[in-house]
Amino acid sequence: MLTFAEEIMLLMLDDDGVFLPTRGGAVEYILAGAVLMDLAFANRIDNDLEQLTCLDTTPTGNPILDQALAHIANAGETKDTRGWIETLAGQETTEIRQQALARLIERGILESQDKKFLWVFRARRYPTIDGRVEREVRLRISDVLLSDDIPDPRDVAMICLVDASGFLRDIFTARELERATPRVEQLRKMDLIGHEVGSVIAEIERSVMMAMAISPH
Repeated sequence: MLTFAEEIMLLMLDDDGVFLPTRGGAVEYILAGAVLMDLAFANRIDNDLEQLTCLDTTPTGNPILDQALAHIANAGETKDTRGWIETLAGQETTEIRQQALARLIERGILESQDKKFLWVFRARRYPTIDGRVEREVRLRISDVLLSDDIPDPRDVAMICLVDASGFLRDIFTARELERATPRVEQLRKMDLIGHEVGSVIAEIERSVMMAMAISPH
């Protein structure tokens, strides 16, 4: 099973292996939320409106998760979910991103390519080798949002993360997205971590808009 970070990385890439723009440009917050979701499903952490706590310090065996788990377990202060999203986003997400990509390449899902443009500069791309995994992720999201079936808790968490990222518009047509929006709003109330990721990104967007409004032209 892929981690949330690995699944969201697949959705971040277009058909040419280039990263799509994320809502608010806040990739680091998306990945931090993804790691916390995996730790919650692994019964290593618990969270409520007041604080996020470590339940079990036993390593999961996944380096993407275990580094964050150690950070939380060894922290000398108590933080809520939002606080840990901001902390991990500021300190560990470059490594999370690199490790997630490396694991997808090792599994034969992606490959890494360096492309030249303007005959000088290089750009790294990650085209898909095996598209079945990404299609399965997209299908799970579609099945939940376009039906009234009782969703799997992991799918709820993933949908909240994808919604916070702004990637639903890349999965659905405009008509499908309009139909799915009430369902998304319903599911967002079921997942605290996904809600906090969306809240942080929305705050970033507001700050950017304010900065643009007061900047000289």
